[in-house]
Amino acid sequence: MSAPITRTQASVRRHLEATLLPPIVALVVAMVVGDVLILSYGQSPSTVYRLLIDGTWGNSYGFGQVIYKATTLSCTGLAFALAARAGLFNVGAEGQLAMGGFAAALAGLALPAGTPALVAIPLCAIAAMMAGAATGALPGVLRARFGASEVIVTIMLNFVVLALLNYIITAHLHVPETLHTPEMQAGTVARFADSFESFHGSAANWTLIASIVATAAVWYFLFRSKGGYELRAVGLQPDAAEYGGVSVSGVILRAMMWSGAIAGLGGINFVQGYKGYYEEGFAAGSGFLGIAVALVGRNHPIGIIFAALLFATLSQGGLAVNALVPKQLVDILQAVVILAVATAVPEVQRQMRVAAAALVRTAAARKAAS
Repeated sequence: MSAPITRTQASVRRHLEATLLPPIVALVVAMVVGDVLILSYGQSPSTVYRLLIDGTWGNSYGFGQVIYKATTLSCTGLAFALAARAGLFNVGAEGQLAMGGFAAALAGLALPAGTPALVAIPLCAIAAMMAGAATGALPGVLRARFGASEVIVTIMLNFVVLALLNYIITAHLHVPETLHTPEMQAGTVARFADSFESFHGSAANWTLIASIVATAAVWYFLFRSKGGYELRAVGLQPDAAEYGGVSVSGVILRAMMWSGAIAGLGGINFVQGYKGYYEEGFAAGSGFLGIAVALVGRNHPIGIIFAALLFATLSQGGLAVNALVPKQLVDILQAVVILAVATAVPEVQRQMRVAAAALVRTAAARKAAS
């Protein structure tokens, strides 16, 4: 006879079901739609999916590219999620990411050649976070002090930041015939290929560690610290939080600053870990895709890791399956995943609540009958 389930075990099971089941249903819906799209091109879905997996997780180069792309996406996803937990919609990760990468490149150019890596690498990363935080602070101040919509401000700030960086690069810092800065004198991070020959040609590098640390830090801050509790309280009910003694304006400003700092940290993946310089347009939509990563990951740091790997796999897999179907099909599949999460998750949650209520009524009826 099996032991009865304790209240704690039942609570954990319900939490896991509520966390995992909706995204799984959404992914199943997305795969069904993907099957239809693949069949419309006269290809076998199993063949295309097998080629996609072989071209990503099936070899070291593809896996390295997935890790490289997921590193940036995890940072931009965390940036959006942190702001979202405070009830804010930070659409400015694109500009914050670019500003962070630019600041890291400037720091690496300013440091003397031969600066020890243990000093140079953290200094460049800190510069990236500070630049991102400063970029996030502006919409934070405007929202906290004047009630300006952070959505509009961050969208417009993206254009301002990218245009400003473009001007600085083209007018003052570019290497002739290019759109990138000179190579950093210090602060670059080794690639995986430097230690593992099988990763030859891959952009994957050890800035992955920074994104893992950032994920752990955001999780601890949100769910194990007083500041994180206040931030989530403001996101859920700002009036009640203010009545309880929380400075809502202060939380908004800090949330936008930390959000910008994490997005800025994502810039070191390209600048310090891959190229060793800042290049115009390196963000390539990663800031905006981070919003989708956060939504699919349900604004939870652990979920964001898996969502970043999913979108990175689809992005790299689009190149692998291009011989059978157009790469744009994978882009459509990414959009379908987002739409499926947006539509299927609420419905699954509603059905789970209905099922839970039915179980409670059944249990009450049995107890009354006995």
